[in-house]
Amino acid sequence: MNKREFGNKGEDLACEYLTKNGYEIIERNVHFSKLCEIDIIAKQKDTLVFVEVKTRKNNDFGSPLEAVTKTKYNNIKTGVFSYLQATPVKHKNFRIDIIGITLQPKLKIEHLKSI
Repeated sequence: MNKREFGNKGEDLACEYLTKNGYEIIERNVHFSKLCEIDIIAKQKDTLVFVEVKTRKNNDFGSPLEAVTKTKYNNIKTGVFSYLQATPVKHKNFRIDIIGITLQPKLKIEHLKSI
């Protein structure tokens, strides 16, 4: 499994998790530039949620949540504001979440809201 396939597997798991928890998936893998991609855009009630997904096989090299650096966060923010400007439907409520997925020794999904 290559890096992209591995990432897609994590995003699929994150979408299943979000759907089970009442979110509506709107879009996936929205690109704004070479450095800026939003993994999942979902809706929870009246809030638009931009989700960064990080997947790791195990925690040998740290938690997947630790992989979201300041630079990555700034790139995500750029994408969020680009999306909000380009979208005809204006959203007053939005937030950025991170979902960290660890596959082994057993599946673990961590969801940080409003980072």
